[in-house]
Amino acid sequence: MEEWLIVDGYNVLGASSEAAQSGSLEEARDRLIRRLSEYQAISGRKVILVFDAHRMPGAGTKQELEQIEVHYTRHRETADERIEKLVRQLRRPGRRIFVATSDYLEQRMVFGQGAYRISSRELLREMEAAREGAKRENLIRQMPRKSGMDGLSDEARQRLERWRRKK
Repeated sequence: MEEWLIVDGYNVLGASSEAAQSGSLEEARDRLIRRLSEYQAISGRKVILVFDAHRMPGAGTKQELEQIEVHYTRHRETADERIEKLVRQLRRPGRRIFVATSDYLEQRMVFGQGAYRISSRELLREMEAAREGAKRENLIRQMPRKSGMDGLSDEARQRLERWRRKK
């Protein structure tokens, strides 16, 4: 089954230490985009990230950054409104849509539209677990395979080989 994840960007940033660590909101957004891109590659979920820009003048934008779709809402449109609209547009049989936000009202709204809800903190934990799992898997692949003969002296190997050949 196909899975999509729609993320309320500022809500997730608020639940993480990204903004405080980076010092600027732009750096925090960029770091979140990179982390979600990595998560998309590991999890197989299609990720859409939505940032609130309803107080900024201008039309909303949609960009592809780091292989994920990033939406900035238009003037007087909230991230919640855009997320609800995306859930309605993307809903299809055979597709599960998850929405990551800690906004309780928004969770209820998208749940009522058939999407699954996940809190911002749960998403952050999932992203970290996926990253750690990928690191572990990569380390396991890089480790050389050992045979039962590793660590044996030459004499012991020769004795076992003679025994195997019954000489």
